[in-house]
Amino acid sequence: MRFAIPLAEGKLAVHFGHCASFALLDVDPSTNALSSRQDVDAPPHQPGLLPPWLAERGVSRIIAGGMGQRAQQLFIEQGIEVIVGAPVDTPERLVAACLDGSLQVGSNACDH
Repeated sequence: MRFAIPLAEGKLAVHFGHCASFALLDVDPSTNALSSRQDVDAPPHQPGLLPPWLAERGVSRIIAGGMGQRAQQLFIEQGIEVIVGAPVDTPERLVAACLDGSLQVGSNACDH
């Protein structure tokens, strides 16, 4: 299982589509243990580019603060689960909270 978290200064970036990089975190699905983290530069912002770009990198879940409805639909079409409304925190804490069911999400921080 691979999570993608948009980054700003090492923590979750509130606006998904305009982040400079992503943390890609691999989790062993049988133990829910974090096995690796890789930070990758995001491609230049272009509508519709990120869903296939992240799918090609094996992402199965995204944790975001905010994301537009159209982008969410494009990720779903790629087979990627989208979690929006996450708080600003480190990728490792967000993934751990997601896996143990304690991730507190609020409203989508994106209005388009």
